[in-house]
Amino acid sequence: MRIDPKILSNCALFAGIREEDRIPMLGCLGARQVRCEKHQIIFREGDPATTIGIVLEGSVQIIREDYYGNRSILTRIGPAGLFGETFACAGAEAFPVSAVAAKDGSVLLLDSRRITATCSNACGFHHQMIYNMLQVVAKKNLILNQKIEIISRRTTREKLMAYLLLQAKQHGSESFTIPYDRQALADYLEVERSAMSAELSKLRKDGILECEKNRFRLLSPDDIEM
Repeated sequence: MRIDPKILSNCALFAGIREEDRIPMLGCLGARQVRCEKHQIIFREGDPATTIGIVLEGSVQIIREDYYGNRSILTRIGPAGLFGETFACAGAEAFPVSAVAAKDGSVLLLDSRRITATCSNACGFHHQMIYNMLQVVAKKNLILNQKIEIISRRTTREKLMAYLLLQAKQHGSESFTIPYDRQALADYLEVERSAMSAELSKLRKDGILECEKNRFRLLSPDDIEM
């Protein structure tokens, strides 16, 4: 198993754990490295919730589909990011969402039961990992609350601008790149792509923003109507 040490160093799950202990401890956690192609399902809704993933390369989207197959993107995870940990901490029997590779890459899959319960070897890192897991889950809850605030807006325009303003604030700049293409952004905002595209055209025409693919620039904050 060949893993870039920087990935583990940047992964919140390994915070406070010595570098020389990180690779050896993966065996204790039942780790396995998996190559993923774009759109490949890593785990699907209904699968046993016994896996925690770490993105090594590429990115992973967490999606939810309703009865009719309408897709909503809950979040996107890049290198060193965790996914599936919330359901492990909650003791869920099955995943209520699916994890899908957003681009070619690889992930590291860990047995969540070996993280949340101290092993027979009494490894010293377990208490630190459990603490780290709680920190990660708390931060994920904040991110989820942000999305709830965005999609609770009444109109497509309001949802779109709430998201873009949040991105500008997080980037500390009026110019920024988002991690979604047009369809993925519509799925994240839970709106129709055609309606969103129409609003983007209106915002460009009104001189409020410029955009090309996933690159945006806010031009006239004073003219933004929320």
